[in-house]
Amino acid sequence: MITFDEASAILRGAARPLEAVEISLAEASGHRLAGDVAARIDAPRSDVSAMDGYAVRNGDLHAPLSVVGTSYAGSPPGLSVEEGEAVRIFTGAPVPQGADWVIVQEIVEREGDIMRLTGEFSEARHIRPRGSDFSEGDILLERGAMLGPRQMVAAAAAGQASLSVWGKPRVAILATGDELVAPGKSPDIEGSIPDSISLALAALSRNYGAEIAGHEICADDPAKIAQAAGSLLSSCDVLVMVGGASVGERDFASSSIAGGGFETLFAKVAMRPGKPVWCAKDAKGRFVLGLPGNPTSAMVTARLFLAPLLTALAGGEYDDALVWKELELLSSMPAPGPREHFGRGRLVDRKAEPFANQQSGAQAALAAADVLLRQPGGSVEAGKGETIAALDF
Repeated sequence: MITFDEASAILRGAARPLEAVEISLAEASGHRLAGDVAARIDAPRSDVSAMDGYAVRNGDLHAPLSVVGTSYAGSPPGLSVEEGEAVRIFTGAPVPQGADWVIVQEIVEREGDIMRLTGEFSEARHIRPRGSDFSEGDILLERGAMLGPRQMVAAAAAGQASLSVWGKPRVAILATGDELVAPGKSPDIEGSIPDSISLALAALSRNYGAEIAGHEICADDPAKIAQAAGSLLSSCDVLVMVGGASVGERDFASSSIAGGGFETLFAKVAMRPGKPVWCAKDAKGRFVLGLPGNPTSAMVTARLFLAPLLTALAGGEYDDALVWKELELLSSMPAPGPREHFGRGRLVDRKAEPFANQQSGAQAALAAADVLLRQPGGSVEAGKGETIAALDF
């Protein structure tokens, strides 16, 4: 067996971003940028008003002024003010040539085309200069940035209609086991177990930038598993196989891809839970990641291997998904034994509370678990008040 760090190094070295594609801005959310986004225009594109009011010359602030026009947001530049004149102006509208002050409407009295100042004005000129937000050519978003709601604002403001992005990894999930049935069916089928992990893996995959290309439940039959795996691999970049990865006499998942052009990257890792985890890759760059069948083991190994793999395939850095932090323990954790232990716990006032039930088959506790707590293999008990390496779960 190899260590978790060794397995991570192998997978990190094997993962490369998918092919970059040019897509419309409307479709770009959730992708990572394959190149920088530069502004095609200045923002604002001219001096504009920051308030509703009247654009005037500084020297005319105390005199009655003649209103000679109106400037709206979106109006083309071209208006001007001369001595003794003002232009009615609204927020975002271009400031007329010659004006260097916007008087807010709340301190103005107007009769016909004549306006007078009726209140005290501040030193604020209420004008946003051209290019004060950004200028043409400025880099607003850098290569590798994830396009979320705020980044979409910047990309649109830059004047871009399309963007170069990394493709989203396509993930397929194959859950194996004679006992598995779709959620909702098990109450009516004696001896069955709900497939509680596949939908969770799909949700995790989407959280890390992937799209779901397919999902199947397959009985413990080598021929059927091989057929299902081959079918799913035709439309995905990563096939996640759940179950059939240990040493039981009916564990067929890893052997089902033998001879299919896949090279094993690692098989078994000295960790708890998740020892049976394995990974393979073919010449086309497709990955097969085998996860244990127990729900907690599957979720822990998915968080530690699938999440960073998808991050890297989607154009991010592998280690962006493995940011460890130090947390103080609110209660002790027993010595982990010879294998590295990734315990489950929850955050309480920025401290870690490990769960008493650390069984790999536990499902109820998963809903409350929001951190993984890392104990090196062969280490001693981690006592209350000590710090421990933690990863958001």
